[in-house]
Amino acid sequence: MTRSKVYFDISIGSVPKGRIVFELFNDVVPKTSENFLKLCEGNSGFCKTRPEIPLSYKGSLFHRVIKSFMCQFGDFTNFNGTGGESIYGEKFEDENFNIKHDKPFLLSMANAGPNTNGSQAFITCAPTPHLDGKHVVFGEVIQGKRIVRSIENQPTDSNDKPIEDVKIVDCGVLPDDYIVPEDAEKTPTDQYGDNYEDSLADDDKVDLNNFESVLKAIHAVKEIGTEQFKAKNYEAALSKYEKSSGFLKQYFPEDLSDQQTAQVEDLKVAINLNIALSALRTKSYQKVLAASTEVLHSEKADDKSKAKALYRRGLAYYHMNDPEMALTDLEFATTYQQNDAGILKAIDDAKRLKKQNIGKQKKSLSKMFN
Repeated sequence: MTRSKVYFDISIGSVPKGRIVFELFNDVVPKTSENFLKLCEGNSGFCKTRPEIPLSYKGSLFHRVIKSFMCQFGDFTNFNGTGGESIYGEKFEDENFNIKHDKPFLLSMANAGPNTNGSQAFITCAPTPHLDGKHVVFGEVIQGKRIVRSIENQPTDSNDKPIEDVKIVDCGVLPDDYIVPEDAEKTPTDQYGDNYEDSLADDDKVDLNNFESVLKAIHAVKEIGTEQFKAKNYEAALSKYEKSSGFLKQYFPEDLSDQQTAQVEDLKVAINLNIALSALRTKSYQKVLAASTEVLHSEKADDKSKAKALYRRGLAYYHMNDPEMALTDLEFATTYQQNDAGILKAIDDAKRLKKQNIGKQKKSLSKMFN
């Protein structure tokens, strides 16, 4: 039996992001696969519960996204996870649990308990074995994995809904003989020379079981960041440093030697200091605070690194018009670097700003009482 292929065309905000292509396991779960195919096709009439709404994913949203877990969609009636409907009626039974949630990019039915399948489904972003026996896996992403990662990494609100709408602007069924283009999933080299995926797990060039292979990827992207910083392309530098930092956060095996662990921790300190410096240049002061604080929390940070982190965090507070916090950090930095000219100048600037702010407050209060 030929496995059917269907697609979603995705936009984030108002920006088109491209096409996700799914292969359906209609040889294993034919009823569940047919439901999804027909909802992509959009020619199965209207909802029984909401007769004015077509049975189609077109125009609906990814309404729930949890990083390193899953991206959920398919509520085309309420758009919030409480609605949706299958082609068989509001709900239909679990077909089988033969396929396990053992890798990212699988397509699985969302439900509210046993035998409550409708139109809502999710794409896994990692192995999720705790869902085995509870949710029916019925397909997988064969093209557009980078788009799925982009959805996964969208900022979300307290209900896990993406801040910007992630919309299925179109959907449909592909011919049985559709073949994924050979270069569809190949990472294009960007204008800075970076040809690594955003996720280490998705990159065929990286062997996650080989420490040196992972380290090579982290260093390569970090060095691109340094090249761009030297070229005064600070936005690009920040982006690459953040990407290399993301690689470090994705890589935390338990079997590293003490020497390897030390290398990873040293890299974290160096990259976070670079993020803080680049973020100062781009006026991304919250990022400066976060990266500097990570350095200060590291047991591997030496006195010089702590001084840099406190100095950069102090400058961020200064630019955020918080001279009190700036002085706290900058004066603390002198305990690590007593006679550093940059730190001493920043302290003078922060004291001057504090004095100016007090003067403005007094002036404002005098106007109130006069």
